[in-house]
Amino acid sequence: MNTSYYKEYSYNLNRDMEFKTYGWGRRVMLVFPCQNGRFFDYEDHGMIEVAAPYIDSGRIQVVCVDSVDAESWSPMDRDPRQRIETQEAYFHYITDEMVPRIHELCHTNDIFTTGNSMGATHALNFLLRRPDLFSGCIALSGAYNARLFFPDYMDDLVYANSPVDYIEGMPYDHPYVEMYRHRDIIICCGRGAWEYPMQDDAERMKELFAYKNIPAWVDFWGTDVCHDWPWWRRQLPYYLNYMC
Repeated sequence: MNTSYYKEYSYNLNRDMEFKTYGWGRRVMLVFPCQNGRFFDYEDHGMIEVAAPYIDSGRIQVVCVDSVDAESWSPMDRDPRQRIETQEAYFHYITDEMVPRIHELCHTNDIFTTGNSMGATHALNFLLRRPDLFSGCIALSGAYNARLFFPDYMDDLVYANSPVDYIEGMPYDHPYVEMYRHRDIIICCGRGAWEYPMQDDAERMKELFAYKNIPAWVDFWGTDVCHDWPWWRRQLPYYLNYMC
């Protein structure tokens, strides 16, 4: 498997950011790490291994990026405006810097997002905010209500990063709604240990998509399916079979 490691300066975040690519396929899977995670976690936890048949056959190429969750979503004792501004800077790092870099390195404009837990939160949020840049997502065990991380605070940027809020508030005839109908949207959540409140968020997204006639696949696995890597390693190849 061809792999490449990069460490490049981000003008949005004012720091070096790291990422790694795998394979050579014409469709790129952009991977966001779990909460406070790093770009190498996906490989270290066996996710690249289970996706290898899709990578080696050229069906997908994988790009794993870093996060700044430790400064944005996680430190709930810090100033909320500063935290969400950091998240917004990360959003622009991905959309304004990483996406063009992927186009350059991977020679394709077809990018779908994925991630587990907080990575799934990012995966769905990025797709919904920029359906012009991303062709779909596989979101596994994500939280889609920003109030989980900003329980007593709401402003324009928190709203813009809270899918259950902005999809509810989006008019039925908004041009993005029509774009969503032509994207591959997959949301999965187990019903076992540590999957709350992610279950509620997935249920709410299912309701909102149905109300706006968006054919997303919101899939619930059994009560034995918990919020952990062994299940994500089973779920990813299952959904890649439909995505690719």
